[in-house]
Amino acid sequence: MQFRTLTIITTCIVTLLSHAQDIDLFQQFNGRYDYTALGNTLNIIENGPNVTCDILTSSSASLNLDPSQDIVAAYLYWAGSGTGDFDIEVNGIPITAERTFSDALDDVRVFFAAFADITTIVQTEGSTNYTISEFDLTNVIAPFCPTGTNFGGWAITVIYQDESLPLNQLNVYDGLQSVPTELTITLENLNVLDNVGAKIGFVAWEGDASLAVNEQLTINGNVIGNIPLNPLNNAFNGTNTFTGASDLYNMDIDVYNIQNNISVGDTSATIELTSGQDFVMINNIITVLNSQLPDATITLDGFDVRCNDRRVTIDYTVFNTNSTDPLPANTPIAFYADGILVGQSATQSIIDINDAESGTLDLIIPESVNDAFQLIIIVDDDGTGQGTVTELNEINNSTTSVINLLSSPPIETLPASLLCDISFNSAQFNLFQILQDNGIDTSINVEFYRSLEELEAITNEINNPSNFNNETSPQIIYARVETSPCYSVYEFDLEVENCPPIIPEGFSPNDDNINDWFNIQGLYNIFEHHKLKIFNRYGTLIFEGDNNKPWRGYTNRGINNRGKLVPVGTYFYIIEFNDSNYEPEAGWVYVNY
Repeated sequence: MQFRTLTIITTCIVTLLSHAQDIDLFQQFNGRYDYTALGNTLNIIENGPNVTCDILTSSSASLNLDPSQDIVAAYLYWAGSGTGDFDIEVNGIPITAERTFSDALDDVRVFFAAFADITTIVQTEGSTNYTISEFDLTNVIAPFCPTGTNFGGWAITVIYQDESLPLNQLNVYDGLQSVPTELTITLENLNVLDNVGAKIGFVAWEGDASLAVNEQLTINGNVIGNIPLNPLNNAFNGTNTFTGASDLYNMDIDVYNIQNNISVGDTSATIELTSGQDFVMINNIITVLNSQLPDATITLDGFDVRCNDRRVTIDYTVFNTNSTDPLPANTPIAFYADGILVGQSATQSIIDINDAESGTLDLIIPESVNDAFQLIIIVDDDGTGQGTVTELNEINNSTTSVINLLSSPPIETLPASLLCDISFNSAQFNLFQILQDNGIDTSINVEFYRSLEELEAITNEINNPSNFNNETSPQIIYARVETSPCYSVYEFDLEVENCPPIIPEGFSPNDDNINDWFNIQGLYNIFEHHKLKIFNRYGTLIFEGDNNKPWRGYTNRGINNRGKLVPVGTYFYIIEFNDSNYEPEAGWVYVNY
């Protein structure tokens, strides 16, 4: 396209800045990859103000790959005058744009570009002729023809893998940026280890072979060309470097060797395009650089937190997926909680290209870190923020997740449970019933422990909670009741008391195993220090007993009849409980045979 006045140039620059989409990295391939490109124009001849205003609705081009070249990706770009035709066909298969781009010279002369991933189609069709059809701009181009801005065309970028290739880093950048006068594009995410065979390719629209006024393409300040196909002063001139074609009117598929224009260690490259007249839109840029490096990435696969425990178990995986070299063993891994280093690990083995290694690590989170914290895991970090491995991409080594430590509610103290002593300060308690009596649901998982330490360690659980005999009085019992997201803890005392004994009115010591002794229920092994005295009806002491010596109807006091069975009759007893809560109790008991 040729500009006619300085006023038009100035207007175009302002308008272009407000419409173009910056060229950015779209996809990166690391391995034995290279690419080729095919495409064709819809223009019958190069556009211009005095040429026929006709355009095709379809055109074709051929893809020719070697048997060793396996297609891994195929990207279709198409562009033209107007606001866009985003539904076309490839070999009769309908295609709808997945992404679109726009540019403009002014409010009338607007242009579009579109993108679709057609990898599956090209993998299926293979090396054959490709026809783009249903691409109809016939009713659009008329207003563009007087200024020579009528155009339409398409290109397919095909990335392939070939085991005979060196290990390369192939970057696909796209967007839509245009020039008149000057355009600067900086390509990031490069990693140049060896510049031998380095190359850069373009898909560009609306270049004119007939315009070569101050037109230069430079890489890192060096003018590049591909003589005779692309002269140093006319880089965008309707050519396809891959086929040698020079009749791609108003579009270019060009590739340049940049071995002497890029240096080992470079991580970016600056492209500059100047033009005094020609209007060129850059839609796609591809770099191919030799690169043999690993690329460590890491994922958090899962974590385990426990109630009232600042230990977190981390499951993670280190990948070497997007790489061109194995990742060394002992690549360090650092774990940070809210920016504080809380753990370190390392890979155990060499991780091959496209392989991975999983690991597990227990972290102890310091008390200075909040219960809710941000965990950052960084592979290739020695714990000081420094890496030990040179990688393809140094900014994709981390993963982040928010973790919440679990804390139980404060321990709730329940009222003590009191039962009558049944033997040596012990009683039989139903621990479940105690919780139920306090309104606590026991249908969920409930466990009982003798100490808080055992509860937290989940060890020595009480195994007979429905029939539990206390071991001391009082005895603290801890109940662990599962609740979401943690558990609740209840504590309560088990207490026993000496209840009033039940004194029988008589007994029959006849050895029939029925009521053979003075069985005072609630006395023996309960009032362990009691004293029992038995007197005959004359007031003579005939028996003295204690906790180990119940009365079985025999005498053990007095000069006569000691050790003999007493005759039938009524006898007087006195019980001294030796318990501050009980006064001595006296009464009559009848002995019969």
